[in-house]
Formats: sequence, C-alpha cells, structure tokens
Amino acid sequence: MVRVALFVGMLFVFAFAQTSAVEELVFKKVQMILDAKSFAQNRAFIKIIFSPAEKFMDNDHVDTVKVVETLKENGLLELFYGKPTQTVLEFKTNGSPLFFVKILSDTLRNIGYYRFVTNGSKYNSSEFSWSVSIISEYATDPMILQKELQKSGCSIIDIERESATKWIYTIDMLNAHLPVKKLQDSYIITLRRSLFPYWLDISKIRRLRIVSSRHNYWYPNLSFYDEHLHLVKVISRDKRSFDITVVIPKNAKYIKIADIYTMKNIKDSLELHPVGSR
Repeated sequence: MVRVALFVGMLFVFAFAQTSAVEELVFKKVQMILDAKSFAQNRAFIKIIFSPAEKFMDNDHVDTVKVVETLKENGLLELFYGKPTQTVLEFKTNGSPLFFVKILSDTLRNIGYYRFVTNGSKYNSSEFSWSVSIISEYATDPMILQKELQKSGCSIIDIERESATKWIYTIDMLNAHLPVKKLQDSYIITLRRSLFPYWLDISKIRRLRIVSSRHNYWYPNLSFYDEHLHLVKVISRDKRSFDITVVIPKNAKYIKIADIYTMKNIKDSLELHPVGSR
C-alpha cells in the first residue's frame, strides 16, 4: 500500500513538473512578443487565456503562431504606432537564399509593402537571414504574413520581437513553391499588360511559343530557373518581336518573361502557346 502511494505521488510530482515546464516555455514566448509593461499589467489575464499551456505546444516546441493569434484575439497585441515609423523585419530560413528572397519580396508586396529597403543578409551552411526596413504606421501583422506565406507553401515556425520596431521570423520552406500559373500542353494563356515581369511554371511542357500583340514593342528577355531559382538560361533579343518559340531547358521549372528595356513596351497582351508534355 505504501509503495502504491509512493508511486502515485511520484507520478503526480512528475506530471506537475512537466506542466510547469510547459507553462514556463509558453510564458517565455509570450514575454518575447509583448513589451514588459503590457506583460506585467496583464499577467493574470495572460495566465487564463494560455491555460492549459499544452494547447500551445507543437510537439516539443511552442506554437508561436497560435500564441500570437491568441494575443491578437484578446486585444493584447498592439501593432499601431500612431505615426509613420521605421520597422525592421528579419527573416531566417535553412532553405535556398535566392528562392527565399523572391518569395519574401513577393509576399511583402502582396500585403501592401511596395517599398522596402534591404539592410543586409547573412549566410552560412545551416541558415540564411535577410533583413529589410519598412516605413509604416503599423507593425506587420504576423497573421496576415503567415496567411500570405502559406500561398507559397511556406510557414512561420518562430517569431521573436527584439524591440517595438524589430521582429524576427523563422520560416519553414520545406514545401516552398512560387504561386504562379502552371503551363500545360495545348492550353493557351493570355498575359495582360503588367508593370512587373511575368513568372510561370513550365515544369510540364517541352516548348513555348509566345505571340505578341501588334500593339506591343516587345524586345524579349526570357529567363529560365530551376526549382531553387538558380538561373539556368537566358534568351534575349534586341529586336522587336511578334512570334517566338523556345525549347524549355531540361531542368527548368520557372520562366520569367520580361522586356530587355522596360515592361512598358508590352502595351497590350502576350499569348502563350505551350507545346508538348514532360
């Protein structure tokens, strides 16, 4: 009987210790997101909304996105500065640097940040980091950023708030891809006028015929990239063109269609005629 009581007691102590450890991890993450004053003023409320703490764990680490979402839903995450303020965003990943910067640049533009300045980047065998500055009256909403990144197969796995104006995001790129149209044999696609180059997935076709409207003054600049966005081949023509056909390089996954001089030369449309399957 005594042995049973001791065993039950040990289980209780072990379970309590585990719960305390999980709570400590979750609370530490909350402290990293909120400023010290806000955390101190709302400590009791925070303890309530983050109980049980186990709900905010993803295997052996804190589900940071869920923590941020809970803070936001309960009015504890203040993102409004009140005036235009410079914010630094640092992004980290262990994926391809070129692919990472392309996806993040598109993501930032898609959520309204058309003007941002690169502060710097660091790269070693295990991690790449890219830092940018933006001017805005609001800090970037982590939930909006997460939703947009998911369109490219990426997800936020950790968030640190180093200061009121500096956020650090760790991004998972395991299933990353460009959220662009995939060309299929015999399916014609029309590209309308754009100020930005056209990106398309060409992984399933052998050749591509591009027909330019007579209203265009198109000087073709075609860039082919592999799945990690390494440049494979470039085809350029310093001559106004109306109809060209190119063979897709074997390991090319994406094509960027642009103009040698300016996208303003494409005043009307480009018609794409994919040929062959692979």
